[in-house]
Amino acid sequence: MNAEQWNALHPIGTPVVAYPGVRPEDPLAAAVRKRQADGRFLEEADADLCRALTIVTRTPAWTLGHGDPVVSVEGYPGGIHLTHIDVIVEAPSEVAVSRG
Repeated sequence: MNAEQWNALHPIGTPVVAYPGVRPEDPLAAAVRKRQADGRFLEEADADLCRALTIVTRTPAWTLGHGDPVVSVEGYPGGIHLTHIDVIVEAPSEVAVSRG
């Protein structure tokens, strides 16, 4: 998805889970989780590499000079690649379901 497509679907303030480092399914994340379970960290940065932020977007998406689409989220500096952003889809409320 490019920045324009993202912006057409997701306004500023969209709830998301953002992965600034690596996504949880990335093999590197699995290796870090194994080190964590074994009590072996190479650096404190290991823990930061695999963190997930449940947050909202704070800017529209834009395209970097080399073509990658990114968006900024509250509490994190810079942009995060759109492939590292999962939109939180809220379930319809019980009232809306019962009226539908």
